[in-house]
Amino acid sequence: MMDFQGRRIVILGLARQGTALARFFVAAGAQVTVSDVAPAERLGAEIERLGDLPVKLVLGGHPIDLLDACDLLCLSGGVPAQLAIVQEAIRRGIRLSNDSLLTLQLARRRGLGPIAAITGSSGKTTTTTLVGRMLTASGKRTHVGGNIGAPLIDRLDAIAPGDCMVLELSSFQLELFDERWAWGEVKGIGPDVAAILNITPNHLDRHADMATYAAAKFNLLRCLPDSATIVLNAEDAVTRRVASGEWRISDPPLPSSWAPANDALDALLEEVGTLVAGRHSPLVLFHRYQPVRNGAWGKAGRLYYQGEEICQRNEVKLRGEHNIGNLLAAAAVSGAMGASVSAMRQVALTFSGVPHRLEIVAEINGVLWVNDSIATSPERAIAGLRSFPQGADALDQTLILLAGGKDKKLPWDEFADEVLARVDMLIGFGDAGGMIVHKVQERALFRQQIAPSTAVVNRLDEAVDLAARAAEPGAVVLLSPGGTSYDAYRDFEERGEHFRRLVRALDVETAQA
Repeated sequence: MMDFQGRRIVILGLARQGTALARFFVAAGAQVTVSDVAPAERLGAEIERLGDLPVKLVLGGHPIDLLDACDLLCLSGGVPAQLAIVQEAIRRGIRLSNDSLLTLQLARRRGLGPIAAITGSSGKTTTTTLVGRMLTASGKRTHVGGNIGAPLIDRLDAIAPGDCMVLELSSFQLELFDERWAWGEVKGIGPDVAAILNITPNHLDRHADMATYAAAKFNLLRCLPDSATIVLNAEDAVTRRVASGEWRISDPPLPSSWAPANDALDALLEEVGTLVAGRHSPLVLFHRYQPVRNGAWGKAGRLYYQGEEICQRNEVKLRGEHNIGNLLAAAAVSGAMGASVSAMRQVALTFSGVPHRLEIVAEINGVLWVNDSIATSPERAIAGLRSFPQGADALDQTLILLAGGKDKKLPWDEFADEVLARVDMLIGFGDAGGMIVHKVQERALFRQQIAPSTAVVNRLDEAVDLAARAAEPGAVVLLSPGGTSYDAYRDFEERGEHFRRLVRALDVETAQA
């Protein structure tokens, strides 16, 4: 089933995953066509990365006739399964796949592993990176990939049996882990350790509702071998419901803002909870504030894995309470793969973060500039905001927030409440900038609170310029947009890189003044 010699493969999306798939299939002897909706003039770097690979390029759209000579249709992560060409492929019985599904299938055939896979609405990249570092610090040869950095599909020949593999998986990738239309075997090909960090509203511009979104995430649990370990967040409103034992006793109802999909989501959680409870393999939990029977937790200012102290909470180098959860999740996953507690401690005390995640870009004339471009949802922006003080603790600090981008049709009320509690100046930019500012002002009126000073601009460079003119020594300027970057950038990384350049230009101007 995995012999691709002479097969006619169509790949949709010429990004990192699409390029890696092209290299893999060419090496496997397949006939490869790569299609992208962008025209050639916008894909110079991507085309250059293909080099002299013998692939056919179809650019500027995805014509349906690509399916006329197609044995397998592969999707890059940014390509929706709802596209007309994908739905037509399903109708014709053409099988679907992506780099992560193929990576797991081939790894199983070759006897590679152990393998961990991590998904969630937020914290995936930081947690995946932490797991990789904890395993490496434990002396294990480790390969990290999937939705983070470079895919592993075209690097499998460099991975030996016994090496650790750590994959970050998005809902877009997991959407295709469905035996109804996936190429090859799905059941039993999953990782040895599967972690779901959290499930909160995200990508609802692509998934129909919360139930559909959660179902894609839970595909990770449906494909597991019998011996796999499941790692779940004992705090999260969704994942705690599928954990057995005491975490199912007093669960609050699902937030009303997630309706009208809550009945379907309740039914899904009951189904997945039954699946998890019926397994004989161990269930591992993590919780920032309460001990768990099996896993990682925090208590009284200290962090533990299986009862052994990792470190004191205030020794963790990563900023933000949400990163305590990421660190404990990483301890639970890496511990299940054989990492030592001393390695966990070493990473906790030294790892300062992944780029574009509460990244300190510069301090200029007493103003701290922080890049949190990864915050592509209101929830992620809330986590960024909560890493800064409020109330009496914030008397000596002014917080200027740059928020905007493109809205994913997510609820903004909790974000607005956090802005009212912590932010002194809100600058909206991009497609959603005006909407976000209006939502905060509307929320302030509803709660009878004073709104922060606000402004709306069109572009990020205008927002940075305005923040630079408004900020005084002791201020923090935080880029934590809450929206995606797709209104103006290829991805959140390109947006974060632009922010870095803008801030560094300010630094140069200051030095020359």
